[in-house]
Amino acid sequence: MIEITIEEGKGTAFDGALDRLLDVHAMQAGHPFIVDEMFWKATDGSGKVVGGLSGKAQLGWLFVKLLALAPDARGSGLGGRLLEKAEDHAREHGLAGVYLDTYEFQAPDFYKKMGYAEIGRLPAAGGYPQRIWFAKTLKEELP
Repeated sequence: MIEITIEEGKGTAFDGALDRLLDVHAMQAGHPFIVDEMFWKATDGSGKVVGGLSGKAQLGWLFVKLLALAPDARGSGLGGRLLEKAEDHAREHGLAGVYLDTYEFQAPDFYKKMGYAEIGRLPAAGGYPQRIWFAKTLKEELP
């Protein structure tokens, strides 16, 4: 008999076990999950972190997991520079494009300005904000 329990406080180890199960299936399907993680850190003259971007490349696309700026760095062009670094990395590695998500109160207009197209959203519900996904293709032959 199979039992289902909650694994409280064991996220990282349990995520690893689930990743391994998915990896087996992906490999059998001919699409192994080879993940390339990357991080760009922005610091001011004193070495203080004022922003950064983390992401991972997998199966031909770069996913921007986090893009964050300190309040005093917003509007300075730093977010665009970080995103361009990620796009350059994706191009250099022959990736199809970049995708990411944001909430309606965060930066949807910024991503549109950077050439990203909306590809989906979760509607606002129960008092929670909308979550919006964006993508930008980098290879001309893609739609």
